[in-house]
Amino acid sequence: MSAPRVPSRWPSVRELPLVGPLRLNRPSDTWFKPALSVVVASAVPDLVLFGLGRLDLVMYTMAGSLCALYGHSLPYARRARTVLWVVVGMLAGVATALVTASLTTSTGVLIAVGALLAAGQKTLCDATRIGPPGHVIFTFVTSAALFAPQRPDQIPGHLALTLAAGAVSWLVAVGPALRRPDGPERRATARALDATAACAEAPDRRTRHAAAAAVHAAWQTLLATGRPTPARRRLERLVAYAEAVLAEVALTGTASPGAGAGDVTATECRDRPAAPTGLRRPLGASPAPFRRPAADPAPLRDLAARTRGRGPVPSPPSAPGAEDGLLGIDAERAARQDARRRDAHRTLLGVLAPGSPLLPVAVRTLIGCALAGYVSAALGVGRPYWAIVTAASLYQANVTLTRNRALQRTLGNVLGVLVFAAVLPVSRTGPLALIGCCLLFAFAAEALITRNYWLGSIAVTPMALLVIEFGGAHPARELITDRVLDTVVGAFVGLLAAMAVTNRRATGRVERALAATDLARADAVDALDRPAPGPAALDTARRRLTASLVELREAEDTAAGEWWQSALPQERVLAAELAGHRTLAATARRPGPTAPAPENGAV
Repeated sequence: MSAPRVPSRWPSVRELPLVGPLRLNRPSDTWFKPALSVVVASAVPDLVLFGLGRLDLVMYTMAGSLCALYGHSLPYARRARTVLWVVVGMLAGVATALVTASLTTSTGVLIAVGALLAAGQKTLCDATRIGPPGHVIFTFVTSAALFAPQRPDQIPGHLALTLAAGAVSWLVAVGPALRRPDGPERRATARALDATAACAEAPDRRTRHAAAAAVHAAWQTLLATGRPTPARRRLERLVAYAEAVLAEVALTGTASPGAGAGDVTATECRDRPAAPTGLRRPLGASPAPFRRPAADPAPLRDLAARTRGRGPVPSPPSAPGAEDGLLGIDAERAARQDARRRDAHRTLLGVLAPGSPLLPVAVRTLIGCALAGYVSAALGVGRPYWAIVTAASLYQANVTLTRNRALQRTLGNVLGVLVFAAVLPVSRTGPLALIGCCLLFAFAAEALITRNYWLGSIAVTPMALLVIEFGGAHPARELITDRVLDTVVGAFVGLLAAMAVTNRRATGRVERALAATDLARADAVDALDRPAPGPAALDTARRRLTASLVELREAEDTAAGEWWQSALPQERVLAAELAGHRTLAATARRPGPTAPAPENGAV
């Protein structure tokens, strides 16, 4: 019997609620790729305009240059298509803004159009899952273009500049494929191996979830490629090996009192989370902590280092179940590509369908951006586009994340204004100094923003203010005052709009996800109960069940962060996840017993 716990004489110290959103994270292992890409994509047109003596046109080329920030986690074939659509979307937004600016000078009309554009850009980026930096770049460019003086005869030339800079961004984004065509796949595989090593070394809830998420991301990257090559086949074997090790970690635990070292009690069988073998998604369950490692992490880290390197892709050691994870992989790849083509045509219709979870966020963006712009204009700001951009940047999946982003944005912008005041005299020493400062802050923004959003905003703010200087010098006091005022107004009004526009559809989304998960699990059980289930049938069932569990976890996380919400069926969600993970493990073992679903919501 364990000794009773003795309470400490010292009171426990609680973390301040502001500390979490401001805590610095580890930088991304690929932070330098978007940072260097945007510098190169911006430097080329900037220097051309400098040679032509037309630096006043930098704003239009910058719209195309910022497209180089997108798609860096995607395989090159998919990246080429993604960045192309980003350039098209940017061109359409800039065209709308310039035409509007040429037709009216009414601040009220410009704010209304800016809010509509921001809401549409937010909705489309969320629907297509474009990834960071998301809609913020589009809103920043189009809002600034709305308040730039414009004549109709100037629009074709300005759009041509945006398109030319966008072409440079596309070349910068896909150019590395000539030197290392499988670079994104190798990095994703190495992340999966590193995360699995961390889980094997210190198995707990956090590391196990991180490892499962990394393995899922690696499969997503590998299955998004076209025709497999020998190098990609070896990468698939490495990810399957990581899955097998992760399953070994998940199935290894401390023996219960009275049970043998290899025995498992009935309670442990019920409560133990399913092994993630074969899972190609981040796990949503809440596994119990494990007390001892199940695998040596050193070989995994060695494989990760060699996979990241420039040598040949290493071959993994043999592991039980690793090769089984590759059965039917080609059929799954073909099915995913077919599904992606079908889903691409349904995305726009699904966004506007009744019950879409994106509609409340779109309404928040529309109302928040419009109110922020009007309040800022009422306070005397001549071009309140930064208030619109600030409000648009706040809106995340739920109110809790939106509140955190408001704090990060406000702090970063205020500190960034101080940085701008310090570097402004240097930037005004000459055109090349101004170009150099803008490129420096563009690089710094991408280098710092993966640590925390507020840290990256410290570099984004002076860069945005310096871009105004290309059109001519402005009073520093006016620039600084307007930017601080716009930031405070945009953050405050935007947060109020997020709190006022409730998302009561979040609970309904959870209920629909639960029903879809139960149906997908039933289909997987039917596939397992067949006398001789084929790999293709099991892969189809597992893929559908995995997708339903992804949606269930995302729906529950989103609903949990909403402030005005009815009670969530958390016990049913946990029971469905537990049963679903067990069924997934059974489909991956080919064949294996399917654990019954917990009765009466017991977990």
